[in-house]
Order: sequence, then C-alpha cells, then structure tokens
Amino acid sequence: MEQNKSSNVVWHEATVTKQDREKLFGNRGAVLWFTGLSGSGKSTVAHEVETRLHRMGCHTYVLDGDNVRHGLNADLGFSDEDRQENIRRLAELVKLFSDAGVIVLSAFISPFRADRERARKLLTVGDFFEVYCRCGIATCEERDPKGLYKKARAGEIADFTGISSPYDEPEHPEIIVDTDRYPVEECAAMIIASLKQAGVIK
Repeated sequence: MEQNKSSNVVWHEATVTKQDREKLFGNRGAVLWFTGLSGSGKSTVAHEVETRLHRMGCHTYVLDGDNVRHGLNADLGFSDEDRQENIRRLAELVKLFSDAGVIVLSAFISPFRADRERARKLLTVGDFFEVYCRCGIATCEERDPKGLYKKARAGEIADFTGISSPYDEPEHPEIIVDTDRYPVEECAAMIIASLKQAGVIK
C-alpha cells in the first residue's frame, strides 16, 4: 500500500451508501478494466459497450488513457515508474466511480500485470472485470491508428509497449475479446452478456 504523505487526514464514511446508489441507478457499480496493446481496440470497444449500456439506462463513464494524460496525469511520462504511477492514480479513480454506483470503463494499455492486480485489490470482489482485448501485434501495427508503431520502429518513441517495452498478458482475465477476429459489435455483445451473467446489469 502506498504511504500517505498527508498528515491529519481521516476517512469519512458516506451517509449514502454504494448500495443506495445502485438501487437508484438499477445497475451495480463495477469496473471494466480494458487492457491490451496500442491499436488492439480498447477504446473503440469500451465506447461501444458504454453506448449499449447507456441505451439500457445504466450509469456509465469511459476513462480513456490518452484523455486522462491530458489532465490528471499530465505530469507523467512513459518510464516504467511513470507508467506505474499512472495506473496507481487511475486505480484509485475507478474505485471512486465504482463506489458511486457507476459502471466505469477504463481503457489503458496498463502493460504491467502487477499494476493491474493492485487495481483489482482496491475493488470489492466481483466488481472488477479485467477485459483483455487480445490482438496480435502484426494486426495492431497494420492498424496503427495514431502512427505510433511506425515512430517506435524508427526509434522516435522510446519505451513503446510491444516494441521496446514489455506487455504482460493477463493470466486470468474475466473477459477475453479477440479483436483481430471479431468485429467491434460482436466483442461488445460478448461483454454485455458477461455483465448480465455476473449480475452487474439486468
């Protein structure tokens, strides 16, 4: 656990509980933690799932890795240490969303297995769903929507996941979607079905 450098701080329990919010919203607060290589379709699938959940009346929010780095984590780079701090902050953020009764869909590469497990341990058992967007690196490079692989291969980007920095594949993810085999719509449908089976949504 991270050492708290703030002194004289006390955790205040809410008078409105997570269960109260879930009853009002009609869905369980949960985290869908999308992980995978750049170009594997994390954000695309996450937004498709959110669109479907929204139509069902669920309370949702997508946290995209790039968007969060524009604000909350704008002070972090891409060294191993900064990547770990990036995920540590995001894990605390998704915990707050889950406590608020929201289904939060986080789309970050989150390359290190240990960091993802730390995020899992912050959540109540059954509220954390690791969603592995499995996609071969050749397909990711072929897509290369941001032109990042090309720059990484040219040596213009250091510490690029899958090229010059490692990616730890999930060992026991709750959900696997093969985004190089199935279209976005089918991947989203698989995830929605898993959430229904788990009782997050009706």
